[in-house]
Amino acid sequence: MSAGMDETESTVRFVHAIQESGRVLPSASRWNSIEINFGLHPKSRPYDSIPSAYSKSVEFNLVITDKKRFKRFIFVSVILVFMILTAVLLLKFLAPKHTDNRYSKNFARLVNQALMFFDAQKSGPLPMNNTVKFRGDSGMKDGEWGDIHVNLLGGFYDSGNNIKFGLPTAYTVTLLSWSVIEYHKKYEAMGELDHVKDIIKWGSDYLLKTFVPSSNSSHPTTLYSQVGSTSNATGAITDITCWQRPEDMTYARPVSTCTNFASDLAGETAAALASASLVFKEEKAYSVELIRVAEEVYAFANDTKNQGMYTSTNDCGAQARNYYDSSGYLDELVWGGTWLFFATGNISYLEDASATFKSAVEKQEAMDKGVFYWNNKLPASAVLLTRLRYLHDPGYPYEETLQHSSNMTDLLMCSYLSLDQNFKMTPGGLILLRPLSAAPLQFAATAAFLSKLYSDYLDILQNYGKTCGTESFSLQMLQDFSSSQATSSAFRPNFYSFDLRVKTLHLIICFAFSFQVEYILGNNPMKMSYVVGFGDHFPSQVHHRSASIPSDEQYSCAQGGRWLQSQDPNPNVLTGAMVAGPNNDDKFTDKRDLPQYTEPTIAGNAGLVAALVALHDYPPNPSSSNDISGGIDPRGIFANIHLVPSGDAAP
Repeated sequence: MSAGMDETESTVRFVHAIQESGRVLPSASRWNSIEINFGLHPKSRPYDSIPSAYSKSVEFNLVITDKKRFKRFIFVSVILVFMILTAVLLLKFLAPKHTDNRYSKNFARLVNQALMFFDAQKSGPLPMNNTVKFRGDSGMKDGEWGDIHVNLLGGFYDSGNNIKFGLPTAYTVTLLSWSVIEYHKKYEAMGELDHVKDIIKWGSDYLLKTFVPSSNSSHPTTLYSQVGSTSNATGAITDITCWQRPEDMTYARPVSTCTNFASDLAGETAAALASASLVFKEEKAYSVELIRVAEEVYAFANDTKNQGMYTSTNDCGAQARNYYDSSGYLDELVWGGTWLFFATGNISYLEDASATFKSAVEKQEAMDKGVFYWNNKLPASAVLLTRLRYLHDPGYPYEETLQHSSNMTDLLMCSYLSLDQNFKMTPGGLILLRPLSAAPLQFAATAAFLSKLYSDYLDILQNYGKTCGTESFSLQMLQDFSSSQATSSAFRPNFYSFDLRVKTLHLIICFAFSFQVEYILGNNPMKMSYVVGFGDHFPSQVHHRSASIPSDEQYSCAQGGRWLQSQDPNPNVLTGAMVAGPNNDDKFTDKRDLPQYTEPTIAGNAGLVAALVALHDYPPNPSSSNDISGGIDPRGIFANIHLVPSGDAAP
């Protein structure tokens, strides 16, 4: 592709086709591609025009041998068309009657509220226009501890405590950035684009501070993993033992440092900074700085001398072991390499990700398979690489990895739907991706995001024929699936009884996981919204220091502790916070001293925001008759990737 050429008017030298796309796609090289030399490609249209400019057709002759049977055929066809039209009209005009206002899909308001939770979690000097009025400046000496003197102001408190953990912070920034890269049109339509970008920048600014490259042999490269202490030793005053607003903290806040064996934390930090660089691509200087540090952090993560898990060493991760213990680092290396490839277009990062992907899949823990959360990025990496294969396939030599990724993604969607019985559900219909772990809502939210995102990719391809193995699925089969899993008919999702035999996996995904979000918003046996401030009934005793203590004056640890045991509702409403959620039997206990039910986290809310935005009905542009993307940006993530590498140009 010629330098400086307008992207929408560029000429593609190489194209190829893969079965899943159902159309001609651009290829990054001549390998496994068809070179266009004969003017067959219409140069007046961009190569990524959707639908494809190429069509397939056959010619045949129709001979009527029996007029009576032909008339009967016409009559039956008319009746079928009439029935289908009737069904569509009923679906359109009667559907609203089945909607419960307690969990209506007012996604614009919901997204605004869910983002406000991050405003409530901000540490450091707050902006004058901060939306959460019961919060103020806090953690103003973060980074000053013992012999350590570094500026670690900013970032987010992780949950209901006053600790800043590096791994969930980086994960949160990556996930929110991904949602903006894909759905910035939706954020803009809801008026929340500036809001979410402000939150991402608050996190990325902090992550930039946590990495200090080596200046000389006596000062090795350092990655700061945590501010605050999780110790609950008798008599010690820490962020865990003291129930106090962050604005009132006077106790010591230790800093955890990593100089090696932190590939997981460094890989996730690189992914966060790289993905954020795409969000802020119009702010050139800041985007370049994010990429520069991301590449340095990734080099630190990928250095064989440093490879290991951050919680394997005491100085780096001992404080985090009981909260964010890492089970591996290969998935973060794939994740970081993939995002750096998108951010820079440097093919070496894709080479790294491809070389590591298979090993990462083989070594992941059984309990993490198919679960996207702060400790496992493989499902998300598979979806990202599948996106690359379907919409911008680089060709040789990445076919094997990308094929593996797309196969893994299809199996992932099937397992989410319990079609192979990998996952169970609560009696009320909440999918249990990690049944032995608390906080099930965070896993359901990220599954909803990945599933809706993948279905949008299929929409872009206009490919509605995906299946799971040898099985095909219809909307009726989805109804059967929903009925068999949600044994209490009062809490089943409101699907419609029309026997529409459409073999389309993406429809199943949309319906099934929109219900997961509806469950979170109140369509559950407790009839409770698990998002604070949404609906008429939501948790009132959220496990959260700032929300549970009045902000009218300063309270000591002892004084604040009274609020932990109080049976009264929180004096401050933590708007938009998604709590941990119910147990495996759909039971929820609204008590402040039971964090396994009532504690929110930034990682959990990041999944909620991503899912809400993905499921938001994007208003199409009335002036565009070809807007079939549903609010997704098909090409933005590929902006820095060149189709024809410099060493592979045609003669």
